[in-house]
Amino acid sequence: MSALTAPTPALAASDTPKQAEYQPTFFTPEEWAFVQAAVARLIPADERGPGALEAGVPEFIDRQMNTPYATGSIWYMQGPFNPDVAPEMGYQLPLVPKQIYNLGISDADAYSKKTAGKVFAELDGAQQDTLLQKFESGEAEFVQLPAKLFFSYLLQNTREGFFSDPIHGGNKEMVGWKLINFPGARADFMDWVERGERYPFPPVSIRGERG
Repeated sequence: MSALTAPTPALAASDTPKQAEYQPTFFTPEEWAFVQAAVARLIPADERGPGALEAGVPEFIDRQMNTPYATGSIWYMQGPFNPDVAPEMGYQLPLVPKQIYNLGISDADAYSKKTAGKVFAELDGAQQDTLLQKFESGEAEFVQLPAKLFFSYLLQNTREGFFSDPIHGGNKEMVGWKLINFPGARADFMDWVERGERYPFPPVSIRGERG
C-alpha cells in the first residue's frame, strides 16, 4: 500500500482538536467574570447533570447583547417613565438590556466589595448565593438601577440560555433539553403526548444535531 493510500492513524486524546474557548464581544473581562460566576450559582452543576456554566449560558448572554433585543430597538422606549405604577403597565425605565447589564454588574460588584470585601466573582459559593438572594429580594442597595430589576434579567436570560436551541450559543450538547426530556426540534412527537411514557428518543437541534 502506498503512502498516499495508507490509513490515517487515530489521534491520541491529547492530539484531538479542541473547540476554542469563547471570547466575549460585549462584556469586559470584569463583567464576564461576574456573569460566569453568577450563572454558575443560578443553575449549578449537580448529580443530575451540567449547569449553566457548562451549558454555555455566558456565551448565550454575551451574544444576546449584540442583538436588537439588547439595544431596545424592538421595544417602545418613549417616555414618560413611571417606575411606581402597577406591573400591569409594563416596563417603566429608560434602560435597555445592555445598559441593565453594564450598570447592574457595576452596582453588584460595588455592593459585593462594600459588604464582603471582594467583587462577586472572587467570593465563595455560599457568599455568592447570599448576595444573589439579596439582589432578588431588593434588599441590596444599588445606585444606578433597582437590584431586583437586574436580577430578573439575569435569571431570565440564564434560563433562556440553558433551555434555548444551541444555535444561540447556550444549551451546549442540549444538556438543558436532556435534563427535562424535551425532544427539541423534532418534526413530530405528538404520538407520545398521551402515552404517559418517557419519550425514548434524544433531542434534535435546529441544525440537526442529536443529543
